[in-house]
Amino acid sequence: MAVSSMHNGMRQRLLCSLVAWLAVLLPLYVDGSPLSADTYSLDDWTGLGREFDGIGGLSGGGATSRLLVNYPEPYRSQILDYLFKPNFGASLQILKVEIGGDAQSTDGTEPSHMRYEDDENYFRGYEWWLMKEAKARNPNIILIGLPWAFPGWIGRGKNWPYDYPDVTAYYIVSWITGAKQYHNLDIDYVGIWNERPFDSKYIKMLRYTLDKYGLERVKIVASDDLWLPISRSILQDSELQEAVEIIGAHYPGTYTVNDALKTGKKLWSSEDYSTFNDEVGGGCWARILNQNYVNGNMTSTISWNLIASYYDGLPYTRDGLMTAEEPWSGHYAVETPIWVTAHTTQFTKPGWHYLRTVGHLNNGGSYVALTDGQGNLTIIIETMTHDHSVCIRPPLPPFSVSAQNATFKFQGSFQKLTTLQVWYSKLNFKSHESTLFKQLKPIQLLDGSFTLQLDVDEVYTLTTITMGHKGSFPNSPPDSEPFPKKYKDDFNDANPPFSEAPNFADQTGVFEYYKNVSDPGDHVFTLRQVITQRPVTWAEDADQTVSVIGDFMWKNLNITCDIYIEKPSTGGAFVAGRVDKGGEVVRQTQGLFFWVFADGTFKVTNDLAGSVILVEGKSGTKAQTWYTLTLNIQDNSASGLLNGYLLWKDVTVNRPTSGWAAIGTLSFELAQFDNFFVTAE
Repeated sequence: MAVSSMHNGMRQRLLCSLVAWLAVLLPLYVDGSPLSADTYSLDDWTGLGREFDGIGGLSGGGATSRLLVNYPEPYRSQILDYLFKPNFGASLQILKVEIGGDAQSTDGTEPSHMRYEDDENYFRGYEWWLMKEAKARNPNIILIGLPWAFPGWIGRGKNWPYDYPDVTAYYIVSWITGAKQYHNLDIDYVGIWNERPFDSKYIKMLRYTLDKYGLERVKIVASDDLWLPISRSILQDSELQEAVEIIGAHYPGTYTVNDALKTGKKLWSSEDYSTFNDEVGGGCWARILNQNYVNGNMTSTISWNLIASYYDGLPYTRDGLMTAEEPWSGHYAVETPIWVTAHTTQFTKPGWHYLRTVGHLNNGGSYVALTDGQGNLTIIIETMTHDHSVCIRPPLPPFSVSAQNATFKFQGSFQKLTTLQVWYSKLNFKSHESTLFKQLKPIQLLDGSFTLQLDVDEVYTLTTITMGHKGSFPNSPPDSEPFPKKYKDDFNDANPPFSEAPNFADQTGVFEYYKNVSDPGDHVFTLRQVITQRPVTWAEDADQTVSVIGDFMWKNLNITCDIYIEKPSTGGAFVAGRVDKGGEVVRQTQGLFFWVFADGTFKVTNDLAGSVILVEGKSGTKAQTWYTLTLNIQDNSASGLLNGYLLWKDVTVNRPTSGWAAIGTLSFELAQFDNFFVTAE
């Protein structure tokens, strides 16, 4: 008898513990409104709010998808499915890409389709491929193009694209017509110049040129910077008002300005997020996806960037919706922002409308509701706390969020709804075991209402749409591995799938596969630096060209590469190790650079600019002759060989202590590289 009572007591205590544990871990909601709660009305009787234009990602600005193209199958297709496949992962509704301009645009350069006035090539780079892959998965995805930089001929010697607006407009329109002619891609929107001054005359010329080429359907987004002065200019210029379809602002902090609202234009956060993609990044994304509309009437939000697929060590590491930076291993990570995105994109479509009855929850957080006007309704609720939703910019003012009960009361055409599907995420910053995009049991409405017990750092989607799905694959991605310690590329590919060689990440200049028809011997297929004129730049590109490869943490390494200087007398080329910078700060790059020049000299420098000379002398090198350079770095000492013979040795290397391998040229000049081989310890 005593034993039985003891067992009953233990069972009771275990049951109470289990109930308490579940109360902490599981979300609670109640049919009808039996709890004390604040009430929020969802109503379409008085009409609808603004038209929803979609959630998107941005590839470019720049070279942010550089490593993605090198992934082996099936992993590359899996990554693309998580980004674009409807009802699977992020299910993105918009893809925005950089119109390459041969210049540095944040994490690398992207090649131009029209490098010179008489040059056209619509197969350079990888954005064409990416747009086609997105369209193959979602034929309705919206496509946007935006330039960061322009090839040098556009500026006619100036770092400015607007002096000849007809030329610049033709250049942009040619990219749009080329997308259709060569890739059957219809571009929906085009921008002006990323985060740089706009020119009203040019915008009008661009609209005129688009119409002239039968591209009336292609709309203009301006100015991909701040709300002002573009909004005020539109209010003061009726022709500009006609030309611009969308006012796009970057990192608006969820708020707009009165002048933008007065224009009557659609308002977009045309670049946002840019935050490390952990749980805090997911919280940032959840908050702004809702509050960009609640606070700022923005009907589209586009993430920079689409996918963090560029080397660690470059600016803004992992500032993408997911991470894929190891094509050599196949490893990738589906990060929190993917599933935060799904809360909206899997249950809405561009063309739906927000309800007018959206807003903030009384104890913090926000809610939006959207309808297709045909009976379907989707509600997204977020309760992100301040410290768990900080974005990279702008600074986030203080606010508080606490647990609360919220009753949602349906009116208008939604009064007849009886059941809603429920999807739930909880970002758990204590256990770090978050619940992401989990389907819960449907909620039954009582007298047109329901009540939720909301905790902090949660996202709910309640919807009439039944097609939601958390996609996955039978096998996990391969384990993460560092870049191979032995890597070789002879560039012997007669029909490469892309214009750039795998894993080389151009930081100034553009390095492309090249068929050297003048050399029937060992160097028929090479890698060639092809930019000969400084572009109209967006960042502070170096005066030298450089492409990095490998592991940012490499210390001791041996690099061998054949080089061919094409520019007589003043040309030069290098191999380098421990290269410590790239991206927007490429001009400040340090490392160990082994240069040879067409004038018969060499030098070893501690920086890309060549101002810190460690040793220099005669090499006997000249233009239009192949040479083999070897650079060896061991601890604090380095040596260099020319054609297998020691040219210099015992150079002390105190800094940097680690970095990538690299190749490059003295200036914007033609040069070729072959038989690249690196070994690292």
